[in-house]
Amino acid sequence: QVQLAESGGGSAQPGGSLRLPCLAPGFTFSRYLMTWIRQVPGKEPEWVSIINPRGDTTTHADSAKGRFTISRDNAKNTLYLQMKSLKPEDTALYYCTRGHGLAYSFRGQGTQVTVSS
Repeated sequence: QVQLAESGGGSAQPGGSLRLPCLAPGFTFSRYLMTWIRQVPGKEPEWVSIINPRGDTTTHADSAKGRFTISRDNAKNTLYLQMKSLKPEDTALYYCTRGHGLAYSFRGQGTQVTVSS
């Protein structure tokens, strides 16, 4: 059974950092492309960062470039999103998904990130 469990969310000040892990048991994690997406209530979801199965190719949305880093540890079935230089507009519910961009097949429950002073 596919499971995606995000953690690491919380509150941060502008300019701060957070690291979001996503534990992904229940399937052969190393075979799948993974994406972090985020959503603000009342708005459409936005894909943030994508990583290929081997972890050697990543793509970031313009809003994340230079500030966010997606990575994975296939031995630990874990996906990560390192966020730095956080801005208030990064406030959202962040989801770990299996798939490419918004064309995902599974999504976790999400972890809330709130950036404010």
